[in-house]
Amino acid sequence: MIAVDGVKKDSIRSHYQLGTLFYRLLWGPHIHHGLWDDDAPDHQTSAYQAQCQLTDALADLATIRSTDRLVDIGCGMGGSAIRLAKGRGCDVTGVTLSPVQRNWAAFSSRVNRVAGQTRFLAEDAERVVFQPASFDVVWSVECTEHLFDKPEFFRRAAEWLRPGGRIAICVWFEGEDTTRSGHRKQCEEVCERFVCPSLATRSDYAEWMVQNGLEIRHNVDWTPRVTRTWEICKRRVQQTGIRHLARLLDREQVDFIDGFDALLEAYRSGAMQYGAIVAEKPNPCPTGNPNE
Repeated sequence: MIAVDGVKKDSIRSHYQLGTLFYRLLWGPHIHHGLWDDDAPDHQTSAYQAQCQLTDALADLATIRSTDRLVDIGCGMGGSAIRLAKGRGCDVTGVTLSPVQRNWAAFSSRVNRVAGQTRFLAEDAERVVFQPASFDVVWSVECTEHLFDKPEFFRRAAEWLRPGGRIAICVWFEGEDTTRSGHRKQCEEVCERFVCPSLATRSDYAEWMVQNGLEIRHNVDWTPRVTRTWEICKRRVQQTGIRHLARLLDREQVDFIDGFDALLEAYRSGAMQYGAIVAEKPNPCPTGNPNE
């Protein structure tokens, strides 16, 4: 696992408090990568459509149903939570470190007429308290990179699940070949520019889940299908001049925008990967009869 010094919880909160405007301008309501079909040209699938495809693909892997109670850890502006509530009919609790994002998500849920199925909390994912067996699904898309104690989070998340419940995550992974030249330098630069205290491999994540009694159902590499996200973001920065606005507001936002090349190169070199993992909590009584 690659870790860097200097990333603090307050810096992560500040990044998203101030950065929400830039995320909205660059990425729309979904603060995550898009998932493209391997051979689809840019003009056939918009960035927004690709982001929706990523949400839908993870929901399919996790078999999200209308009866599910789901917690979205790192819900951002509520894009995925609202889409899941509208499209899958499930009940969603969103958790974000940023009060700005929490208010944005709550407003968007009312606009999309799913306020009765959603609620949003401005809480630290590493401190938020839920009762054991509260949820059918723990969902997290591109949030665990910002957690300081990842193994402890998965211990707690496993407790939040009911028997038969699933954890469904999308993650910026550290590449598995940690011995390649330049690996550490590339990962550390991404961590510093994108306020991530550490990156871990897909094997690390899978091990943390298994250690907490979960069974891996899917562990997929989507790296080639998501890198187009950053190519599109780079073009939008050049076309809009948004970097000049970032310079006026906050130096850290400039570092974030200037980091697009670093992340692209890390994907292309193999220093980083992007993918999804779905794991299930075994149900000892699949029929619901505790006497069996």
